[in-house]
Amino acid sequence: MREIALVVMAAGIGSRYGGGIKQLEAVGPCGEIIMDYSIYDALEAGFHKVVFVIRRDLERDFKEIIGNRMERVCHVEYAYQEKDDLPAGFSLPADRTKPWGTGQAILACRHLIREPFAVINADDYYGKQAFRRVYEYLSGDPAPNDYCMAGFVLKNTLSDYGTVTRGICEVDEAGYLKRVNETRNIKKVPGGAAAQEADGRLRPLNVENCVSMNMWGLTPQFMEVLQEGFPRFLKERGTEPGAEYLLPDIIDERIRSGQARVKLLQTPDQWFGITYQEDKQAVVDAIAALTAGGAYPRRLF
Repeated sequence: MREIALVVMAAGIGSRYGGGIKQLEAVGPCGEIIMDYSIYDALEAGFHKVVFVIRRDLERDFKEIIGNRMERVCHVEYAYQEKDDLPAGFSLPADRTKPWGTGQAILACRHLIREPFAVINADDYYGKQAFRRVYEYLSGDPAPNDYCMAGFVLKNTLSDYGTVTRGICEVDEAGYLKRVNETRNIKKVPGGAAAQEADGRLRPLNVENCVSMNMWGLTPQFMEVLQEGFPRFLKERGTEPGAEYLLPDIIDERIRSGQARVKLLQTPDQWFGITYQEDKQAVVDAIAALTAGGAYPRRLF
């Protein structure tokens, strides 16, 4: 069985909402957080190690709350995303207050990744099929510039409590990604979903469309792409205080230039996340139903 790694982007673990840290909200019957379920599903699918991307100032707390538990059940490594981790010849702008986005987060793993790997957010529930399909794709020894992305059905990713931003996917006849259209202010409406435009009008959306939830399957050679692209990004946009070197933008550029292909792996799984504080109970109820149905043991680890 081929070794495949899981990279969990957790450098933003401190982001708050409603007075709490949303990534650490207990949603399982024994206090499990969403990240526990993602790791459980990944290990069940066959992933052999987990790389957590964190900030150094959070290392002690992260290991105490999450990392030490995971080290008892799987191979765990840590990468550190810091705003001053820059290529030679570049210095940190005085007004830069945060790291440089998801592309830099993955680049922080450059000394740890030698195998194909999947990338997920720390605070999203993706479901079992998504992990299985990404693992199967990466186990098939894809070409260096052949990647994959788990595609979720739009209707399975919406919140009852407010608008969301989703990347709506366009694919070709062979099932490869053509582009991802970032669409903001998507809300549930009677009979489906719509995007609210700046003037207040609602633009209907097909709820059966696939969307990206930032779950990618990548080859180890992708690290070279990130290393080559980061200096170019810094030259062009490094002086902008909020500029981010983003994984979807990097992959989209390679698709448009013909340098890479991305296979869309559609999954029927329900995505869960705590975008709004009110979402938490829905996630708790969904996990309880999955547990009652036998998808998960009452205590994961």
